[in-house]
Amino acid sequence: MSLTETGALISVITALAILAGLAGVVVPGLPALPLCWGGVLVWALFGEAGAGRWLVLAAATVVALGGTVVKYAWPGRNLKRAGVPTATLLVGALLGLVGFFVIPVVGLVIGFVGGIFLMERLRLGDTGLAWPATKQAVAAAGLAMLIEFLAGVVIGALWVAGLVLA
Repeated sequence: MSLTETGALISVITALAILAGLAGVVVPGLPALPLCWGGVLVWALFGEAGAGRWLVLAAATVVALGGTVVKYAWPGRNLKRAGVPTATLLVGALLGLVGFFVIPVVGLVIGFVGGIFLMERLRLGDTGLAWPATKQAVAAAGLAMLIEFLAGVVIGALWVAGLVLA
């Protein structure tokens, strides 16, 4: 197969979209699951696979939507159980965003953790009490990233299965 063939070109574009989506889990600004799903959508619309491509797209849609819901619900439940307020998370996210521009890439993590620690320190008045909540928030963010990454991998696997079986 040469890259001049439409099907091969669409497959390459889809693969790049899925890889960009997987990278988007850790790179701020890249919408991870929408990129993975969008790649499969392009493949389903313009690729030369058979009718099974619509089943692959339907399954990818279910995984993308389910992954998005679980990405927020599961870590959020853990944070509520640990008593970390929403305001703390918002300040952490805001300082993470500021940190990303001040210190590219690593500033996001530093700002997020620092913002959560600062808010919990102000709220609880004790450094010893602020640290457990900070660890919970970091663990929740990691869990959300893991869920999103796994959903992206499943979307990619569905697409590969659709390529092989088509």
